[in-house]
Amino acid sequence: MKGRKPFEAAAREAYEEAGLLGEIGKRPLGFYLYEKRLKSRDFVLCQVKVFPLEVRKQLKHWPERNEREDRWFSPSDAAEAVAESGLAGIIRAACKRETGLLVSNGLLKGGEK
Repeated sequence: MKGRKPFEAAAREAYEEAGLLGEIGKRPLGFYLYEKRLKSRDFVLCQVKVFPLEVRKQLKHWPERNEREDRWFSPSDAAEAVAESGLAGIIRAACKRETGLLVSNGLLKGGEK
């Protein structure tokens, strides 16, 4: 997102995609690479930085509500459910460090359609 620091963009994405509000960490937990498919059907390699978010509230309505399935996971289940192995590794490592920021009430937000 142009004009935003990476952690600010991550907080904005959490709001837009899941209606989540809370305290975002300014330092990434890690990053992973994935191939994003463009409308032209070409692929581009993207780097995703993962920031911790202490979730304080989930709104009832948010911009992409109709594009997402609303589910919460335990950290271990979240690591198993994500498609990107790099993201799974970041989740597992963060839980081992017990940051307390990634996990809210023992659950993670997920469930992209």
